[in-house]
Order: sequence, then structure tokens, then C-alpha cells
Amino acid sequence: MELNSIKDAFDRVTKKQKLSCSKSQEVIEQIGQEIEQALSRIQSGQDSASPSDHKLILNELKAKLKEIAPLSQLESTQKELNVALSKYPKLLEKSFNPDISKAYRNIDFDIHAVNQIIANHFYREGRFDLGDCFVDETKEPEAALMKSPFVEMFHILEAMKSRNLEPALNWAANNHEQLTQNGSDIELKLHRLQFVEILQNRGRDEALKYARAFLAPFATKHMAEIQKLMACLLWAGRLDSSPYAELLSSIHWDKLAEELTREFCNLIGQSYESPLSVTIAAGVQGLPTLLKLMNVMTGKKHEWQSMKQLPVPVDLDREFQFHSIFVCPVSRDQASEENPPMLLSCGHVLCKQSITKLSKNNSTRPFKCPYCPSEVEAGQCRQLYF
Repeated sequence: MELNSIKDAFDRVTKKQKLSCSKSQEVIEQIGQEIEQALSRIQSGQDSASPSDHKLILNELKAKLKEIAPLSQLESTQKELNVALSKYPKLLEKSFNPDISKAYRNIDFDIHAVNQIIANHFYREGRFDLGDCFVDETKEPEAALMKSPFVEMFHILEAMKSRNLEPALNWAANNHEQLTQNGSDIELKLHRLQFVEILQNRGRDEALKYARAFLAPFATKHMAEIQKLMACLLWAGRLDSSPYAELLSSIHWDKLAEELTREFCNLIGQSYESPLSVTIAAGVQGLPTLLKLMNVMTGKKHEWQSMKQLPVPVDLDREFQFHSIFVCPVSRDQASEENPPMLLSCGHVLCKQSITKLSKNNSTRPFKCPYCPSEVEAGQCRQLYF
């Protein structure tokens, strides 16, 4: 959705509002000064002044206030603000359709599954009190099963923010086998950071002792990395001016915290990104296309509800593309479970329904491939899995 025009209109409103406020304050201060001066003159001559003198001062004040003309001064800036304010809601109404109900289908939701997804989102975001409250109100005790792993994960991450790697190292040691099977080297990276911290804060001897105890097991597969760390011992006390100064960068802590989150979620069978966040973000991106489609299909509600495939593509960013998509070059239909992609013996790929039509529903009857001179049989075609 294009939001630049909305942002520009909002900026105009705020600018006009600031100008109007500034002008109002300026006029109020002018009036206040004139009134204070008049009061001061009245009070200073209170003993000797006659009522006619007071009347004269008040008449002078009235003339000065008339000269200031506060309403005239405020009128122009207030008018500009009102114009900007009147245009902004219209732009919002035009850009944001308040009724999005026509862009979704009437399907039966599994409320139990939806509640679990929402509770899981709260826990994985570290909002444990909110998650517990949601679980209690929805009467979904099973949704709280994922709380404990995420509590552990956030305990590790909070400790890392304080440069305390002990919880992370204990977790990596307890899950050593699984991490190794997944091809992860996060345990080495944790020990590397700990080694650098010890070298910086406790000296060469302590760092060497730590390396012998914890880095030695990684030497067979990561010799170059271990040699680099051993060379750091020569720069003890002045590592920040050494060729290895980049090891002190805080970016290593940030990257490792992100990697640990990914590995932790992977081990407990969860995705790195919250499924609820990804779904909502993808929906926000695809919603304008769906709303335009529904406007075109006004009066065809039944057709929309019964469609198995959208007549227009919904373009999403790469971050929302998790599966390969195949579109049959003959029928232009997107592959599905009922109409999967099939590999012909010549190497070209068509959807199953296209092959059925070309072979006239005869698995042994040869037909010519639409893209090469080869003749193939439907029975020789094999389903492809992307």
C-alpha cells in the first residue's frame, strides 16, 4: 500500500498546526503584555490617580488591543489548518477501506488452533504475563505448553545483553548433539566470544586455560579459527589496537543473539519469525489487491466463495515466499495438490490436467510435447515435488 501521500498530508497538517499554535501563543503574549502594562500603570498611580485617569488607561488599552487585532492575525493560520484538516480524513477514507470483510471467505476457523497461535505469539515475543492472561481467559491450558521453552530462551538473551554467556553456553552444551547434526557451529561462536571476554578482562593466563578446556575439541574442524584466537594471546591488554580488533565489536553479540534465537526455535520445532506476525504482514501486503478484485467482482459473491484459485496474482515480497510455485506453460494454471507439476520423459514440465487433455485421458497414447519434437506417454510422466 502506498503510504507516502498519506504521510505527506499528515506532515502538512502537523506543520499547519504548529504554525497556528505558534501564532496563537504570540498573540496571547502580546495581549498579556498590554494588559500587564495597563495594570501596572493603574497600580502605580492608585493613590493620586482619579477615575478619569483609570478610564483613560483602559481606553488606551482598548485601542492597543484593537490595533493588535488578534482575530485577524489568527484567522489566516487557522483557515490554513482547517483546510489541511478537512482534506486529511478524506484521503484516509480513500486510502483505507473501512470494510475489508468482502476480501475474505466465509470459512470455519478452528478457534482452538487460533487461540494457540495467539498465545504462542505472546510467549515468543516475551509477553509472558499477557500470554498467561490470554490462556486463562480463553480456557486454553494446552496453549501454555510453549511458555517454558521461551522463558528459557529470553533468560539466555537477557543474560547475553549483560555480557553473560553462561546460560547460553550451558544450553549449547546440553544440546550439543542436535546442534552438530543440524550443522550449527554456534557452540564454537559462543566459546569464541567468551574467550575474547576473558582475554580482555582477566588476562592471558585465564584465556589460555579456557582455550585448552573448551576450544581444543573444535580444533580438528576449525583449526584456522582456533589459530586466530591463539594469536590474540600475543596482544593481551591491547587487543583493541591489534589486527584482531574486530573481535571486540558489539555486532558479534547482536548477530550471535539472533543466531541463537534461530537455533533455539529450530530445536523446539518453531519458526524464527512469529507465524501470526508473518501472516498479518503478508495479509496487509496482499489486501489492496484483494479489495480491488472484490470491487471488480461486485455482485459475484458466490463465484468468489467457490473459487479454488484467484484470477489475479497477489505479489508478496521474498520474505513471504516459502514454497516454490509452478505455473503450467500450457494452461497458465498454478499447480496444486489436485493438479501437480509432472515431468515428461523429454525433460519438460506440465501440469497433470494439461497432460490429461493432450493425451485425451489415455495413459498409453503418445502425444507430442508442446515444447519439443519428442513424443511422450502420460504413463511415463512423473510427479515433481518442489
